[in-house]
Order: sequence, then structure tokens, then C-alpha cells
Amino acid sequence: MRPQTNILIDQLPESVTVNGEEYAINTDFRTSMLFEMMMQDDTLEASEKTAGALQLYYPEIPDDLNAAIDEILWFYGCGKNDDPSRKRLNAKREHNRVYSFEYDDDYIYSAFLNQYGIDLQDIEYLHWWKFRSLFNSLTDDNLIVKIMGYRSMKISNGLGKEQQKFYQRVKRMYELPKSMSEVEKTTAIEEALMNGGDLTGLL
Repeated sequence: MRPQTNILIDQLPESVTVNGEEYAINTDFRTSMLFEMMMQDDTLEASEKTAGALQLYYPEIPDDLNAAIDEILWFYGCGKNDDPSRKRLNAKREHNRVYSFEYDDDYIYSAFLNQYGIDLQDIEYLHWWKFRSLFNSLTDDNLIVKIMGYRSMKISNGLGKEQQKFYQRVKRMYELPKSMSEVEKTTAIEEALMNGGDLTGLL
């Protein structure tokens, strides 16, 4: 296991080492955003995600694809997820997501502009690790942070009825859309039920 990189004192990586050979990688935050959105796309097969990840990150793809994917996951995790048990592109994802680069783009854009004066449209380059550090440090006066709090909140019986209603309402308001595959599956089930059709293969 390699030592963790300290963003305060270490130079951030611009390349990775695969089987002793150094390979340049695309380190701009947009690349890792696209990678994350692709990993969350249930319409893509695992093989498509793997091929897409390699093309996103590597100007020159290494011959050892498994090692190359391991390096992608190390970089995407900002050097803090060197646990081999987590290095699987097709691993079970956390379904209770609290943000989405695809659906929360305007909230995230405005938060960076508000808190840091960074225009994510105009900035030519920002290292992914720097972006993650800034994103993780957004304060709760930004709407995206409040939204993430609502999405992660577990509504307990300890809250008053009015509070429960309020949090249920805002959770629904800011709920992330289902994946396309889930939407299509639900629609197919509804159509089959309405038309008296066969549900075989849908459940």
C-alpha cells in the first residue's frame, strides 16, 4: 500500500505507474466528474464502463488493463482509497446518493462561485483532488449543502409532526431521479398491469 498524498505538502499526481511504467492521466476535475456520472449510469454494462474509464483517463492506455483500472480508482479516490476490496468498477454502489454532478450542476456551480469566487465554466483547469477538497469544504450557507443534508436525513419519530411533514416535503422536492433503467422497468410494470399483461421477466 502506497503512502497517502498530503495535499498540503506533496505535489499532486499528474501520472500513475502501471507495472513500473509511468503513464500520463487526465487530472482535470471534469474528467473525474464524467467518470463518476458514467459509473452511476445503470444503462451501461460493466464492460462499457471499464472501456469508457480507460479512454477518459489515459491518453495512452496501458497494456495491463486491470492494473490501469486500479490506478484510476486510486486517483479518483484522491489517493485515500487504496483498499483492494474497494477496487471494483462493478461493485455495489451506495444507492442513497446525496448529490449528483448531473442533476445538481447549477447548485454546485453557484456554490463554488459564491464561496470561492471560482467560475467552473470559465476556469481552464482545476486538478480533481483540489476540486474534491473544495467541494467537501462547502459551508452550509450554500444550497447544495442544505440539499445534501435533506437527502441524507433520516426522519425519526422523535421529530414533531410538523417537522416530519416539512422534511418529507423537502426530501421529495430534492430527491434525485431514478436511473433510466429503473424508470423504464417501472413503466413496463405499470403498462403490463393496466393491460393485464404478463409480468414474467420484469420482477
